[in-house]
Order: sequence, then structure tokens, then C-alpha cells
Amino acid sequence: MRILVCPDKFAGTLGAPAVAEAVVAGWREQAPGDELTARPLSDGGPGFVEVLAGPVGGTLLPVRTTDPLGRPVDAQVLLSQDRRTAYVESAQACGLHLLESSERDPKITTSYGLGVLILAAVEAGARTVVIGLGGSATNDGGAGMLAALGAAPLDATGAALPYGGAALAHADRLGAVPMTRGATLVGATDVDNPLTGLHGASSVYGPQKGADRADVLLLDAALERFAGVLVKDLPACPPDLAALPGAGAAGGLGAAILALGGRCESGIGLVTRMIGLETALDAADLVITGEGSFDHQSLRGKVVAGVAGGARDRGLPCVVLAGRVTTGRREAANAGVTETYSLVDHFGDEAQAMARPADGLRELASRLARQWSRQ
Repeated sequence: MRILVCPDKFAGTLGAPAVAEAVVAGWREQAPGDELTARPLSDGGPGFVEVLAGPVGGTLLPVRTTDPLGRPVDAQVLLSQDRRTAYVESAQACGLHLLESSERDPKITTSYGLGVLILAAVEAGARTVVIGLGGSATNDGGAGMLAALGAAPLDATGAALPYGGAALAHADRLGAVPMTRGATLVGATDVDNPLTGLHGASSVYGPQKGADRADVLLLDAALERFAGVLVKDLPACPPDLAALPGAGAAGGLGAAILALGGRCESGIGLVTRMIGLETALDAADLVITGEGSFDHQSLRGKVVAGVAGGARDRGLPCVVLAGRVTTGRREAANAGVTETYSLVDHFGDEAQAMARPADGLRELASRLARQWSRQ
């Protein structure tokens, strides 16, 4: 039997490669003769670089950068074999997972660390920089990123603005032209939100980053003002920047990329092409995917939805393993999911599910092998 294992990360516990490794190990305990193919996935959020490192086969360049509060943090730039393309992960510098719950405040968090990663990529010779967007703690429209690239936002007096989304309410102009050395920026994201408005970055994602209702209104107005500055000062910036799909990705990092003449494309689409997922699906008898929380958002453009849809189109059974499952059976079945299993149900305790995810995944995979394998 040919089993394709293609999970997303389990946020807060295991990266996608570790999830796949645990599932493969559990299945082999019961059915060692089956053919297992692991294709860990990412939609551009945390784990983007880790997932691509194998297929790209290039060089991982260590970079010392800063987290959303300006503290030192280690990250990596993935360079292709010819060093013409670089892959960076915004979450390594701007990720929500880098902050304690009490530290989350999008009024002051900054994307400066991502700019450091982009600089490292272009200085290494990259002509195209693909930026995984997702899981960010920031809502600064890429202002911090631009500051790291030499184009700090200024107020009307010519003073550099403090970091964070709130300060953009006083943005008047950029201090210089960003130093990208002509490199093309590509945002990898499956978020199509505009920058501002009811469906914008602040309204939709601000609350999970620590924003209350008053903060959301302040941040939305600040981003609207900053979008006007970008349109005015950057020649390649589209005039309708704030309304463009993807501009609201990662707290407005999508807008900064578009303003620099870059583009946004599907993160999961990019990853699936690079790892050869379509070919792997064609060769499979059973598909196993998963993520930390399989909920109502999972079936709206995320990794699991894409995998389940691909399996359904080929008439393949698709099993979802998750830390927690709250999606209804009918909704899951309509999306192409055959069965779901959760670590919380397996252990009977959420604390155990968080503490022992690899053990739980191995045990669940072993159970699946007993049910599904022909051995």
C-alpha cells in the first residue's frame, strides 16, 4: 500500500517535518512493508523555510536578527543552489510564537527583523526573495521592514517614527529609497485580505495579536495613512494598494511587498509545486494530513483543505490527524476528509496532547495502519 503523509505544522509543538516523521514511524510499526512518502507542507507561515530546505537543496545561511520587540533572535535564509533565489520566513523574525501572551501588542511590535533577513538575502546575491507570510505578531504594514532596508518612515518634522503600527498614524514620508538592489520580492501567502477596512489586517487579525476594539480602529486608520505614504513615495506602488488582495497578509507585510513592485502568490501553491505534491497524490492509495487545530478555518484555503481537495479529486481516502478537532463530520466529508482523529481525544487530556504530540501521532498512525493496511 502506498501512503502519502503530507501534514502542516502542529503550531506550538511540532514542525511539519517532525509531524510527518512521527506518523511514518507509527505506521511502520504495524506495516513495515508499505510504501510511505513524506511531503511536509507549509502555506507560508511558520515552518516555511524548514519545509522547503529539502526540495530546494541549497544552502541555509544563518542570520542574527530581531524579534517583534527588537530582541536578538536566530533565523535562516535558504539560498537556492545557484544563489539566485532566496527563501525567508517572516515568522522567524515577526512570529507571534516568539512572544509571550502578555507581550502581544500590535501597536508596538515591528517587522524590522524581516528587513534584516531580506538584506542578508540580497547581499548573498539573490535576485528573487520569496517571503513566507503568516503567523505574524505585527501590524505595521511592513514599516519596520522598510526601516531595516534603509527607508524609515518619518513624521512631518522629519523625525523617524517609533516602531509599531500605532506610530504610523503620524507617517508623513519615507526617509529614503529601500535598498533591495533590484531584487524582486514575492510574498507567499494564502491570505487575500486587503490592507484596511472591515476585512483588513487590523480588523481580522489584530485581535489575535493582542488588539482590543479601540486598538483595531487606531491601527486601521494608521495603516490607511501609511498606505498613502507608500503610494506617494514609492514609484512602483499601485495606486489602489490598500484594497489589493493580499495586502493585509501578515499585518500588512503584503502591502509593503506590493508597494516595492513585488507580488503575492499562493503559499501552499508554491510549496506543493516545489515538493511535487501533485505527482505524489497521483501515486498514493491513502493520504494522511493534519495540523494543530482542525477547525472551521481549516477548510478555507489552508493546507488541509488543499490536500483533502486533491485527494477527493482523485477518489482517494484522506485522513486528518490533529491536536484538536472541532470541524463537523459532514463539513469535513464535503471537503474530501474521510476520517479525523485528535490527540486530545486520544489522550483524553489537552495537557498531555500538548506535552506528547509525537508519541500521540505515532500511536494514532499505528492504529490507522491496523485499520487500513493490506498487510
